[in-house]
Order: sequence, then C-alpha cells, then structure tokens
Amino acid sequence: MPELPEVETVRRGLAPYLEGARIEKVVLNRKDLRFPFPRGFVTALEGEIITAVGRRAKYLLFRLSGGKTWLGHLGMTGAFRFAEGKFKEPSRYYEPGEDEKHDHVVMLLTHPVRGKLTLIYSDARRFGFMDVFEHEEDSPYLEGLGPEPLGNQFNAIEMAARFRGKSAPMKAALLDQRVVAGLGNIYVSEALWRAHIRPTTEAKKLVLKSGKPSARLELLADGVRGVLTDAIEAGGSTLRDFRDAEGSSGYFQHRFDVYDRENQPCHTPGCTGTIKRIVQSGRSTFFCPVCQKP
Repeated sequence: MPELPEVETVRRGLAPYLEGARIEKVVLNRKDLRFPFPRGFVTALEGEIITAVGRRAKYLLFRLSGGKTWLGHLGMTGAFRFAEGKFKEPSRYYEPGEDEKHDHVVMLLTHPVRGKLTLIYSDARRFGFMDVFEHEEDSPYLEGLGPEPLGNQFNAIEMAARFRGKSAPMKAALLDQRVVAGLGNIYVSEALWRAHIRPTTEAKKLVLKSGKPSARLELLADGVRGVLTDAIEAGGSTLRDFRDAEGSSGYFQHRFDVYDRENQPCHTPGCTGTIKRIVQSGRSTFFCPVCQKP
C-alpha cells in the first residue's frame, strides 16, 4: 500500500499537468473500485477546473473551481498516467496503453499551456477508491486524522499528549492515523530505528511524568520527518506495484536501514546487532535488538 512519500511523489508529478486544467469529460468504465463511485460523481467533475492538487495523509485531493474536492486513494495498485506523449525524463515514462483492461477512469482535460490531455486511472486489484465532497468535515476518510508529519503541528509535544497513558506498543501507536496522519508499516519501522526505540515499547513510556516528551520521543519526531523527507526525495519506495505519476518506480527501498533486512547487519555506526523480524498485528516489523533499546 503506498504510504505518504509515495502519494506525495504522485502529487508532485501530477500537479504541473492538472493544476489549471478543465475537466471536459469523465468516463467511468465500471461502477465501482473498492467502493461504488458516489452518486453524481461525473456531474460534479465535468466542467470544473482543477485549481490545486493537494494531499492529506495518504489521500490525493484535487481542488475544484466550484468549491468541491475530488478525493483519490491509490490502494495497492492504483496509478494515474496520461495517454499523450512522453514526460521530460524518458526513463520515467509509463508506456501509454499498458494494462488497458484495468483503465477504470478516463478524463479528457484541457490545460491552458499543455493543451488536450487524457488522464487515466488504472487499478488492477481495485483497492483504490474515489470520492467527492463539499467540505473536508463531510468526508469520512479525512475525519479524525492526526497532524501531518511534515507539517508545523507535528512535534514531540503533540505526540506526548497523544501517547500519555497509552499502553499500545510504539509500532501500533504510530500506525494510528488519529495520532499522526499518513505513516505506514515501512516508514514506522525506519523512524523507530533512527530514534533507537524498540517497536514493542509502550507508547506511554516515552512520556515523562510531567507530560512532556522524553529525549527519545524528541528523536522520534525528528526521525519521522527525516525518513519521510528522504523517501520523498528518492521518489518513494517500490514494493510490488507502486508507480509515480510518470510511471517510474521509487528508489528508497535501496536505502532501507531495517525494513526487509532480516538477519542483515545493523547500519548504526558501531552497532554489532543483526536486524530481527517479528510480527505485530499480523504485519512484519523489523528492528535491531541491540541499539533499539526496550
């Protein structure tokens, strides 16, 4: 499942082509993806100008000139591409027409600079979905989300307030979208390694009696920001089917320090540990038992 860096990479790739574009026509090649398309979806989009391409957690948000927002979630195999021409970098070009049987949404656009464009949403496993809403508080997908980990509201003090009295292990606490929005399995493991925190540690143990964050919680906030920033710069991670808006796979998987590195040496300078894999809530967790203290 694409995490925040992958979705942000897609957002940055789409923005120059979609912002300012008018949606002339929308064709749905099926009635549903993971969920049925909302009633009036096509009518809500046709004739609108996309004023901005944003992101909240793992959701793409396409702001429309009439005041509504079109929301998209990529699921596991969802991808946007254009039918016309190559992008600036040939190595990042996604061959038009590939997997046509999985092209579920086709949009005809007119961009003031780029001219006619055909935006295609393809999704082989159909775990993605789309929605449209007037106000963010009307969207069940955005309701109750925690702060953006790259935003100004995310910091150790905010985390301490949410972790206080919480006995859940740190891995589960960070995956809770009400605590911090957009984190997933890969980057939680990486961030905890950077902060030298064992993923089984109870969240409340990183909060001082005063309610203030411990030194390691301060390190964790920096670790979360750092690993997400590095992953975005690398174009995200490719596990299975992720592609960015230009059809390129991400590269951060080549820089993993713990994720998917079971039985390999720890990258922490001077550490003699070997990466271990455990299962938490049915999902793999990777950590160093030597430098990630309990």
